[in-house]
Amino acid sequence: MSGNVHLLVGTTKGAFVLSRRDRGAWAVSGPHCAGWSINHMAADPATGAIWAGGGGDWWGAGVWRSTDAGATWTLAKLSSGQMDQWAANDPSFAAMIGWEATEPPFGDTLHSVWSLHHAHGVLWAGAKPGTLLESPDGGVTWARNEALANFPGREDWNGGAAGLTLHTIVTAPEDPRKIWLGISAAGVFASEDGGASWERRNRLSNAACCEGHDHPAAPRDGETGHCVHNMVRAPGSDLLYQQNHHGVWRSRDGGRHWDDITEGLPSTFGFPIAVHPHDPMTLWTLPLNGDSAGRYPPGASAAVWRSRDGGATWEAQREGLPQTACFFTVLRQAMTTDDSPEGGVYFGTNTGSVFASDDAGATWDEIARHLPTVLSVEAVEMA
Repeated sequence: MSGNVHLLVGTTKGAFVLSRRDRGAWAVSGPHCAGWSINHMAADPATGAIWAGGGGDWWGAGVWRSTDAGATWTLAKLSSGQMDQWAANDPSFAAMIGWEATEPPFGDTLHSVWSLHHAHGVLWAGAKPGTLLESPDGGVTWARNEALANFPGREDWNGGAAGLTLHTIVTAPEDPRKIWLGISAAGVFASEDGGASWERRNRLSNAACCEGHDHPAAPRDGETGHCVHNMVRAPGSDLLYQQNHHGVWRSRDGGRHWDDITEGLPSTFGFPIAVHPHDPMTLWTLPLNGDSAGRYPPGASAAVWRSRDGGATWEAQREGLPQTACFFTVLRQAMTTDDSPEGGVYFGTNTGSVFASDDAGATWDEIARHLPTVLSVEAVEMA
């Protein structure tokens, strides 16, 4: 990388961009996107385009796009929300907020956008409830993936605590036909024909390890817990890692079988996972103490746990992180890596801090604080 790193930070009160040139000081830009709750962001380094997806009950679902590296933003509104209902029935309110009547392409069927992914000239979006969208023109127009929308048995999918969210989209840089999705709490889905068809990929290779799952979306009949929290693909292979409601898992065959690699971690619960951009056996996760135990670092002492052998062993990395009275949560999309040979790692917290490591997690610096609740962090190199 050139050293010009930009962190795209989605928060409950808009999008922020943290920028650094030549490993200098970090500058913060934002909030962008009119104060929308932004669940996830993505970028195209080749063009400087940035996208921010989010919304909710009030706004409906939408994707904001910037074609000038974040200087200005335009909204592609995908569904209507409560704001539109109020404005349609109250001209004075409509005038106050500058509302204009539109017909969003998906009516009121979508709640919010939860994930964005740009690959092979296509912008993908994951929406709630459990919907995959595709844009061939950089986020201007959108179409629903009908194969996933009509997946057999979809009516029986069980949403997690945040509802039925499509929060993870992973593609293969070398093959545009390969796509993986993480949906809480329906599980992992994969396509090898560019999204024309899908299959579930939740089978365990070591099923005996999973006795005692206690979650309505965690079957005990030889499948992983369907409540996937986040999933990443290792570079140059079909090696996948996921953190879900019951631990950390590895698949060597594109999700067809999963191994439990939680042993050595202080808990089975957590949200984010990240993999080294150049070393498929190096990964990081940030365990929390438990679903019903507060969802903060075990012992209120923060640590990012790293494995250099694909999850066979783990080590805690604590230098620069708060070691007492630490009660923050790191959410599913709030950890990422840059493309540097050293392996830069970043994460954001629900208390509004962003931490960075330039040495594969050995040491950490708090590079931003007092932001709104951080929902996602993505690293990109742009001019």
